[in-house]
Amino acid sequence: MRHYPMKLKPHISETIWGGTRLAEEYGVALAGHANCAEAWVLSAHHGGGSVVLNGAYAGQGLAEVWKKNPAWFSQTGEAAAFPILIKLIDAMDDLSVQVHPRDGDAVLKEGEAGKTECWYILDARPGAKLLLGFQERITREAFARAVRENTLTSLVREIEVKAGDFFFIPAGTLHAIGRGVLLAEVQQSSDTTYRVYDYGRLQGGKPRALHIEQALAVTELGPYNAQSETRNAQLLEGGARERTLVKCPLFTVREWELREAAFGIAGPESFVSLLVLEGAGTLSSCGEALPVKKGDSLLIPAGSGKYALEGKIRLLLTTI
Repeated sequence: MRHYPMKLKPHISETIWGGTRLAEEYGVALAGHANCAEAWVLSAHHGGGSVVLNGAYAGQGLAEVWKKNPAWFSQTGEAAAFPILIKLIDAMDDLSVQVHPRDGDAVLKEGEAGKTECWYILDARPGAKLLLGFQERITREAFARAVRENTLTSLVREIEVKAGDFFFIPAGTLHAIGRGVLLAEVQQSSDTTYRVYDYGRLQGGKPRALHIEQALAVTELGPYNAQSETRNAQLLEGGARERTLVKCPLFTVREWELREAAFGIAGPESFVSLLVLEGAGTLSSCGEALPVKKGDSLLIPAGSGKYALEGKIRLLLTTI
């Protein structure tokens, strides 16, 4: 079957800390949910997959399309699992203090992957913060004692954030998203999370599960020191501005800002994910033209060749 650019419907995740801004500002349909904490805008994960909205595969899950057409996603080698997951996250309240394991950590169950991620801040209320790593290097015993005595938040580093900030967060980094932060996340395709502290909140009358032993086993005990490879912006053909936010072995994430047009190539090594953050316009690829707007997630198959975007648009472009 001839490949084509796909527009994706996100999987919705409702939680105790989620809000409704993704519905109000990004057009995410709540579909009976009280809130939309997370919209998994590009996902083939078994915990919640994106669904194709257009073309021959309309109504089918991205995971199903990937299994039928692995070369649409990369033509340079077979993967045992879909490599990345992209989300929009609305933190109406503080997320738990948590950590994700690395690939190969002994605590991982069979079939689970680690989770390195990165965050692009879309909006932040005045004073909104992230927690990232510790203020100074501590021992594992001090970490365990702080967890037992509920003093952990006094040891972590708080970073006040604003729209446009970007953070690369390797697996093993203790972290939390604070209330009032709206962000886009690109991560390994994993939902393995070890909660360490949850502010004493109750869900259904009971505290949410914590994963202390697993967290003690995988957490990096020093300060956050994972600056991304963010590069100065450069101009593309058509006058668009490109900023490379991170380039690592797992994924490359770029920010594009279009005034009128931008042009790219979907090579054989990777599909191209486009997540529209602002504006509206048109994507032309594989002989098709699709209207795009704020909140849209699109996937251009690997090997599709040249594509064009027209309009006044800001977006995240992700490849593997």
